[in-house]
Amino acid sequence: MSQEFIKVNHITKTYDGEKNILDDLSLTVHKGEVLVVIGPSGCGKSTFLRTLNGLEPIQSGEIRYRGELVDSKSKNITSLRQKIGMVFQSYELFPHKTILQNVMLSPTLVQKRDKKEVEKEAIELLRRVGLEDKKDSYPRQLSGGQKQRVAIVRALAMHPEVLLFDEVTAALDPEMVREVLDVILDLAEQGSTMVIVTHEMDFAKAVANRIIFMDGGHIVESGKPLEFFEAPKTERAKRFLNTFTYETVRKIS
Repeated sequence: MSQEFIKVNHITKTYDGEKNILDDLSLTVHKGEVLVVIGPSGCGKSTFLRTLNGLEPIQSGEIRYRGELVDSKSKNITSLRQKIGMVFQSYELFPHKTILQNVMLSPTLVQKRDKKEVEKEAIELLRRVGLEDKKDSYPRQLSGGQKQRVAIVRALAMHPEVLLFDEVTAALDPEMVREVLDVILDLAEQGSTMVIVTHEMDFAKAVANRIIFMDGGHIVESGKPLEFFEAPKTERAKRFLNTFTYETVRKIS
């Protein structure tokens, strides 16, 4: 068994004392694993993802990264977030800085790395995703797909050991989705450890080592992609997947 990177033990998350958003949720993410989390809107997927690097506090249970407690109030949280990078669906790029400056900002400011070294690596990362020629452009001059690729590069520049992706194609036009998914597929082939929340079922099939299906703050089903998509074990998962089948049929007809 490969090394445990993230261990989630019986966590519970609520907002203002209301119904649990996450309810006694446990799982483990191993080094080199690509875990894809799917489920209906409002089931707690994105909230769960944000708990993994302390962006969302939990009410009970614990999350550990390589044995170290993840706690938004702890002194080590900044260091942990450098190891557990996150890419959001809203890009979060600084509009007044060039693409290269956006990528270089955190490695130089937070990690205090040599500026020339960071610039060289940033340009190489932009080249890998086909955006080297955009390094001196500003975010407003890029398409949505290009901005999302820059957001991924910015996360990679921090040398994270785990990458979290929160619906990174949700705000994109269909034509732009593929270019972002191709970058993530490339990372998976290189052995990156990733936890991905997505509604793109075909992408989930292609990239995942393991599928987690959530509903109502619970893990309803977990399994290998082929098993889950071809022969789901629970009625709830079957109903969820049938929704996508129906939408496909309706579009074709």
